[in-house]
Amino acid sequence: MATVEASINGYSPVSYFEKNVAEKGLPEFRAEHAGKAYLFSSSAQVATFQGNPGKYVPMFGDSCAFGHSIEKEFPIDPTSFKIVDGQLLLFLKNAEVDAKALWEKEGDAVCMVKANKHFSQAKQS
Repeated sequence: MATVEASINGYSPVSYFEKNVAEKGLPEFRAEHAGKAYLFSSSAQVATFQGNPGKYVPMFGDSCAFGHSIEKEFPIDPTSFKIVDGQLLLFLKNAEVDAKALWEKEGDAVCMVKANKHFSQAKQS
């Protein structure tokens, strides 16, 4: 049976909420949800995730929140993140683009509406 590749480039979704840091998960602490695998830093994090996975999975999956707000899909840098209204948002960050800074310049409220609209449409197609 094929192993499902770890979502969020192997970073623990629980660490963003519990520690406010991007932290690599370990292969021995793994859980699957909705066809995606997630890695965690401890068995306690696995249990926390399994208790309410919807709370911890990134709002826009493994794609950049800002990208969705401008009707594009960009990869993420899992170390560039923010939590808005209890939702984990991940952003593209490289030498040319800091999508989190662009998001913050436009504002959470405006970007969330645009990103949700595009993400919903993209999921339907």
